[in-house]
Amino acid sequence: MASAAEQLAANLNVGAFQKATDLHKRLWFTIGALIVYRLGTYIPIPGIDAAVFAKAFQGQAQGMLGMFNMFSGGAVQRMAVFALNVMPYISASIIVQLMGTIYPPWEKLRKEGGEAGRKQLNQYTRYLAVVLALGQSFAISMGLQNTPGLVDNPGIGFIVSTVVSLTGGSLFMMWIGEQITARGVGNGISLIIFAGIAAGLPNLTMQLLSMVRTGSLSGGVLLFIAVMSVAVVAFIVFVERAQRRLLVQYPKRQVGNRMFGGDTSFLPLKVNTAGVIPPIFASSLLLLPTTAMGFLATANLPSWAQWAPGFVGQLQHGRPLFMVLYGTMIVFFCFFYTSVVFNPEETAENLRKYGGFLPGIRPGKRTAEYMDFVLTRLTVIGAAYIAVVCLLPEALMAKIGGSLYFGGTSILIVVTVTMDTVAQIQSYLLAHQYEGLIKKSKLRGGRAR
Repeated sequence: MASAAEQLAANLNVGAFQKATDLHKRLWFTIGALIVYRLGTYIPIPGIDAAVFAKAFQGQAQGMLGMFNMFSGGAVQRMAVFALNVMPYISASIIVQLMGTIYPPWEKLRKEGGEAGRKQLNQYTRYLAVVLALGQSFAISMGLQNTPGLVDNPGIGFIVSTVVSLTGGSLFMMWIGEQITARGVGNGISLIIFAGIAAGLPNLTMQLLSMVRTGSLSGGVLLFIAVMSVAVVAFIVFVERAQRRLLVQYPKRQVGNRMFGGDTSFLPLKVNTAGVIPPIFASSLLLLPTTAMGFLATANLPSWAQWAPGFVGQLQHGRPLFMVLYGTMIVFFCFFYTSVVFNPEETAENLRKYGGFLPGIRPGKRTAEYMDFVLTRLTVIGAAYIAVVCLLPEALMAKIGGSLYFGGTSILIVVTVTMDTVAQIQSYLLAHQYEGLIKKSKLRGGRAR
């Protein structure tokens, strides 16, 4: 039997949306913030020749710069002030999250600090994001200055202006993301990445249609791509919503003449606990040699390193070696990151502390072992799912010659962010419906008197 919340959610309609004025304000704020972000991706940093940079970027389009360019909505290709996007903040968040499991002071903040500890860790994340943005901006400014003919007036002035522009743009994006989270709809950082990826979809569609017109791609292959895209999206939605629910029971207790407790609840374990982090880590590590070789292409390699270009050439998108290593690293990072974000011992201890237990399993160590067993089996399925979703575009690229790229990581981000945003919109509508029901009940109660 459906719960009251589920029945209310089923009755949501256009009329309920029209009455939710607070939701309208949040949606308009989110749209306005994303428009500001898109405008910033077209403002280039001062002092560079755009035509020369566009030619230099073509040699790095298959490396890490190509991946970052896709996440930033083309800002890297235009070397805009938002070229760094929110990547320093995401990197800082991952580092702080990892350190929160191995660094005792931060682990104590995470476990025992409550809301104050969470805010403190968020502040550390911001500080680290500033440091990473400064380092990346300085490295980019030096790389641009060392490229012949790219910078109009090289020197300390160009380095300072580039560092200030890129770092300021990244911090502004971080602030915009936090404002969307607080005053808009959805997770702001995720929506910014979503907007950057979605901005490349029209260009990708035009490329495919152009390839069909020129005869380099058949209509049958284009139809297969369309059908496969729909199937992959449906597959992602199905798996991302899949859960393994562990039944949790709470014992009854007597207080005076009354009995309390005896409730049951569920501990949901997602099939894909690691999210989109594993493919991002795997692709970044695999594309690092390609990016480095692109910068060293004009240098004379020593005799002992003559094998490097051939090996790195096999680490291109769609190549067999790249696909094998990519799939293997995705599986590894799925298990690694799942062990970071979910601690069975900590969860079992929390259950024991509040009197909960899994039926048929003793609290404490046995409960932790059972959770670890279930989570391991789920991670096997989740790792296989992410590997399939990420390797399908690679196989397709090998088929059509690798002239365009829209990876599985991008598909995962677009679909999961869309699902989270829609779920949050529904939660606002539910809250509005509940408020309306409470007001009606109060009015009826007042009239009854």
